[in-house]
Amino acid sequence: MSPKPITIIGGGLAGLTLGIGLRRREVPVTIQEAGSYPRHRVCGEFISGNGPAVLARLGLSGLIQQAEPFAARTAAFIAGSNCSPVRELPAPALCLSRHALDALLAGEFQRLGGDLRENTRWTAAECGEGSVRATGRRAHPTENGWRWFGLKAHVRNVALIADLEMHISSAGYVGVNRINDGEVNVCGLFRARPGEGQSGDRLHLLRGRPGSPLHERLADARFDEASVCSVAGLSLKPQRAVGQAECCIGDAVTMIPPVTGNGMSMAFESAELCLGPLAAYSRNEMSWPETRRVIALACDTAFATRLRWARLLQGLMFSPVLETVLGAALLRSDRLWNWLFARTR
Repeated sequence: MSPKPITIIGGGLAGLTLGIGLRRREVPVTIQEAGSYPRHRVCGEFISGNGPAVLARLGLSGLIQQAEPFAARTAAFIAGSNCSPVRELPAPALCLSRHALDALLAGEFQRLGGDLRENTRWTAAECGEGSVRATGRRAHPTENGWRWFGLKAHVRNVALIADLEMHISSAGYVGVNRINDGEVNVCGLFRARPGEGQSGDRLHLLRGRPGSPLHERLADARFDEASVCSVAGLSLKPQRAVGQAECCIGDAVTMIPPVTGNGMSMAFESAELCLGPLAAYSRNEMSWPETRRVIALACDTAFATRLRWARLLQGLMFSPVLETVLGAALLRSDRLWNWLFARTR
């Protein structure tokens, strides 16, 4: 009996990685992607935690190395005049542009015989049997009275004290990290009341308040205008996969707060968790309802704990306490750093 085909809606990290894994198991796969490659996306461009190990198990480490990722080894958090020590990461993180990474993954999927349909939007009301939604973040205009939005740009001529710096303010936080090709990725999450924070404020927000350490870091920065992008309507409330009506992976299930630097890794992990069940379904060894259930339970089991701790960390990022004397002590605490770092990965 011929293997059943799989359709993946969305060609981001989760969708492309899943497609590659399925093609290596000789499963017929079609990816429908609304955009085209290469392109810039709002993303921290920072692969840490389980991500590098997952890429190795999926046989993608060599492909990633073609883009010559920067190996980030140090991190620092800055809130107002308070600054943490520059700390060594438990393991180096891989940092590279999504502009390069997505194009590499798309090319590999096609090389393996996958059917990639760019500039094609999914028109059905929902994903039916044999279809996986990997469409990324679901839009939420407001959440608890706030509108959450993300901004990103690549820059050059930036002096950093650490490979990754997280700059925190009452309006949001901005991650600044070295990536491949000598560039620096500046990516921020911000909140505003509806009607505030219009598009003209984008680079102003990424540059930080005048006099702030972030503003000083970027004082002489050269922005790559083609890389500037934004996304709005973000939801940071944890969701469970078992509560979804469709088979969903990655951010289509839930989005982990960007401050953790774990979003890219979770995309790779969710793709890996799907491979076995979807291959079994394709071989007629598992029904579609059972396949969906197994995938949902696997994703919830893998991510539930880190999502809970990430929500706590997200709340701390918007607390004024970080700019106080107590905040200075918290930022200096190695025990707190190690504890939160481990639990959000």
